[in-house]
Amino acid sequence: MKSETNAQTGRGHQVGTLAAPLLKFGLDQEIQQLRSEGRWESGHTAKTLAKYSDLRVVLVVIESGGRIVKHRTEGRISIHTLAGRIRFRTAEQSIDLSAGEMLTLERNIPHDVEGLSDSAFLLTIAWPGPTTTSSGS
Repeated sequence: MKSETNAQTGRGHQVGTLAAPLLKFGLDQEIQQLRSEGRWESGHTAKTLAKYSDLRVVLVVIESGGRIVKHRTEGRISIHTLAGRIRFRTAEQSIDLSAGEMLTLERNIPHDVEGLSDSAFLLTIAWPGPTTTSSGS
């Protein structure tokens, strides 16, 4: 396994293959590993599990009271809470998600996340594909 360091946060994780025709993960084991690493920024840490040109899957572990500050992404996202409880906020609404619940969000909508308890969630980002133009008549 190689170590991948996120240039923005300086956090590194042992990672295997990030892109392949088929990938399998033990999410409980991945969550335990993240919680034990001690690489916490603003009460959260994350590990990219899959990274393709049009899709990214990131496991995020957030402590109670931890925050992921307001940001936006160019791709549509889904948040699937695996453990605990989080609060997901946009300018228009605030949604609490418990383990087993999921939401989706359109691209370019500013949002933030807060841990209401020690929690873990999967963030999936579907990057927009290249714009193609038709050259037909």
